[in-house]
Amino acid sequence: MARDKEKRSCGQVVAEWRAFLWDPRTRQFLGRTGSSWGLILLFYLVFYGFLAGLFALTMWVMLQSVDPHVPKYQDRLLTPGLMIRPCAEGLDVTFNVSQSQTWQPYVRALHQFLEPYNDSVQAARNAACAAGRYNEQPDDAVPNYPKRACRFERSQLGPCAGLGPHGDYGYGSGRPCVLVKVNRVINFFPGKNKSINIVCAAKREEDAALLGPMQLFPPNGTIDLMYFPYYGKRVHVNYTQPVVAVQFSNATANVDHHVECRLNAAGLRTDDERDKFAGRVAFRLRINRD
Repeated sequence: MARDKEKRSCGQVVAEWRAFLWDPRTRQFLGRTGSSWGLILLFYLVFYGFLAGLFALTMWVMLQSVDPHVPKYQDRLLTPGLMIRPCAEGLDVTFNVSQSQTWQPYVRALHQFLEPYNDSVQAARNAACAAGRYNEQPDDAVPNYPKRACRFERSQLGPCAGLGPHGDYGYGSGRPCVLVKVNRVINFFPGKNKSINIVCAAKREEDAALLGPMQLFPPNGTIDLMYFPYYGKRVHVNYTQPVVAVQFSNATANVDHHVECRLNAAGLRTDDERDKFAGRVAFRLRINRD
């Protein structure tokens, strides 16, 4: 039977740890001399410096192939998506007419969104373009030359502009406005030189009577061709997306209304069941009354 190891006192253990941390006889720190530590630190400095340099070189080479103005790889979208404002969670616009705290957030969101559309701002920043045709602006041998943006004035949205005495976009009277916008796609030419517009309807035909009539602004939900193409945010600095306002004039209260808006343009498909957001957007509207 092996002999039990001799138990060390607490003082001996402490002395051994002190010697390990710093041995004055061999001048070793944590078991290594200063030259040994220097060689290890030099190795890791060179090793990680090489890795950092290799990473920086790789990023530099990659960035040389990237155009800062136009994405190198673009999903060749045949049909852009649509989105609504106010941007409600789950595309669910629900409020109670008599409880202003339920619809004031929508009003504030619309005010904020439409601020750049103020007529005075548009007149100062953007140009009065020729209507009915694409606003093509070739570079003329000057790559990425800044492009002028066409005016889209807030007043075109009629009662949905939020400029009236109440400025509540109809939410306070139970006639709410919802804005529909087309997502930006660089170098997108919709409509094949023909006018385009946005149309909205109840998602189910049997619900159309409950949803009631809708008014579109600009009239017929028209989007002029002069707002296309879009050249990217770094070149088209003051570009203002065209929007269409939909006002629900007499929607039945306390009922869920499922609304779908589509982009109506020649050559664009909006019925692809594999992509329910291509050229269309569906949302729920509920107007509660006590």
